[in-house]
Amino acid sequence: MLESKNKNQDIHRFSIYRIVNFLAGVVFCCLLILTSGCRPTLLNSQSNNNSKLVLVSPSPPTTFNYAISRFPYSIFRYIYEGLISENGLTGELEPALAESWILSEDKKRIIFTLRSELKWSDGEPLTADDVVFTYQDIYLNQKIPTVYRDFLRIGSSGSFPSVKKIDKQRVEFILPEPFAPFIRYIGRLKILPDHALRDTIFSTETDGKPLFLSTWNTNTEPEKIISNGAFRLENYIPSQRIVLQKNPFYWRSDLAGNSLPYLDKMIVQIIQSTDNQLLRFRSGELDSIGVDAEAFQLLKREEKRGKYKIYNGGPRLGYQFVGFNLNQGINSQGKPFLNPIKSRWFNNLAFRQAVAYAINRQEINNNIYRGLGKIQHSPLAVQSPYYLSPEAGLKVYDYNPEKAKKILLDTGFQYNDANELLDEDGNRVEFTILVKSEEKLRIDTAVKIQKYLSNIGIKGNLQVLNFNTVLRKLLSSRDWECYVGAFGVSGADLEPNLLSLFWLSNGSFHQFNLGSKPGEPRMKNWQVSDWEKEIDRLFIAGYQTVDENKRREIYGEFQQIVAEQLPVFFLVNPLSLQAVRNHIDNLKFSAIGGAFWNIDELKIQEK
Repeated sequence: MLESKNKNQDIHRFSIYRIVNFLAGVVFCCLLILTSGCRPTLLNSQSNNNSKLVLVSPSPPTTFNYAISRFPYSIFRYIYEGLISENGLTGELEPALAESWILSEDKKRIIFTLRSELKWSDGEPLTADDVVFTYQDIYLNQKIPTVYRDFLRIGSSGSFPSVKKIDKQRVEFILPEPFAPFIRYIGRLKILPDHALRDTIFSTETDGKPLFLSTWNTNTEPEKIISNGAFRLENYIPSQRIVLQKNPFYWRSDLAGNSLPYLDKMIVQIIQSTDNQLLRFRSGELDSIGVDAEAFQLLKREEKRGKYKIYNGGPRLGYQFVGFNLNQGINSQGKPFLNPIKSRWFNNLAFRQAVAYAINRQEINNNIYRGLGKIQHSPLAVQSPYYLSPEAGLKVYDYNPEKAKKILLDTGFQYNDANELLDEDGNRVEFTILVKSEEKLRIDTAVKIQKYLSNIGIKGNLQVLNFNTVLRKLLSSRDWECYVGAFGVSGADLEPNLLSLFWLSNGSFHQFNLGSKPGEPRMKNWQVSDWEKEIDRLFIAGYQTVDENKRREIYGEFQQIVAEQLPVFFLVNPLSLQAVRNHIDNLKFSAIGGAFWNIDELKIQEK
């Protein structure tokens, strides 16, 4: 028998989610792969139109096709919605395209009821057919290489739910077994238009791949890109700007019946230099900017004169880390992704432990982040109810270069007369440190790590590349050695299973040992370690368990394995700081949603 829910009882009647007892927490980013700083920063237009805002992105988009995009600086949060959403203040689930949903007593069937009279940005009706098409023909289509399929894997077998249309407004999902995070996952997957994309799914290119994979690229005419969110695409000038306009068919309205959003336009300027962004903010041209540690003191002094406020959401969610490529696989040309000599170093636990002891994270926080950060020990943020602290037994690696050297010597490494580290075969220990170019503090951190490695005889060569190239190396060519990066998924502190993209051995972002992805030839010689298999087991147990105390034990054990095996070593978690001009109304800043999660409610006062 199905338990009915009305709009005001959506969360309360979902007992499975009250048991999980999600607390507030989020990152950044878009789905998908987080890095910190992946939210566009709000900027003011030079226009006299007070209903127009300008955002900034450090990189140009790679595609406007949501399903296949892995781009962290995306506009998709503004042009698409899913069946439900997360409140940016509380993290609670709320109705979006679906006005209500009901869950069966056995927790294996969920029926969503869509709002009536929903429309796409071209005026076409949005119905249950679009929902079924999106899930069945895109997300669950093995020919479509989408990272969102991982959100729908259920059970130890990795099986998927089925979805069917009941009528024009109702859709039913049938799960092979109860799966605690499923409702929250549904909330982060956007609905795409059947009428605009169906033909591209079932038509193929000359290479046999679906036409969908080349649809809605950055050369597509904007009016052909159909959306359902607060905005729609108006124009894109490559590597310069993206222009969004109010979607006249958006379903939301305020209490007085006025259609939302209040803003007429948003512009995303593409500006790589954070220095240029800062200059434009200080001159009064911009309405908001993300505040990093370098700029904090300067901007704080000017806060009153500049008529803005710096909001502090506490430590950012997600994690920053340094990690090694542990992949022992062979590529399609029959060559190993990684030099076998270096692979032996990286897959040696003692070597990874030595590097961990060699890194002075307190100095990174003091000198690079100006003390505006917290040393991180775990893949879960301190705000998470599942966080295992060092006081509770989590293994930590305090700075100790002498201990690092002793570990290396005990493991068979040696030093020559120049104090250079050699392996047991006499090979100089040297490798490349990959870091993205768009974030100066990340580069500065990589430089510090290079110095710390030099102190124990290791030569690290910096490789600074734009983030799109970094992603290709991490997730496609796999030809990297050491990486200074970050990862975060919105809501991961409310539901740790969201991190499965990174930690499961078959996860789409399991970058430190990435296996074969859909559409790729099966990788030869790819090896999954015993501790990776144990993490797989723990994540399965985590989503199958509803008892909160048991869940804490499960995720505590996961954190301990990560701390002991060190596939990545956590660094410093900077504070979430955002400067916003005082004339922006209805701002609801939080660590969960950031400054602009309620973009459809924002207004601009007269200056």
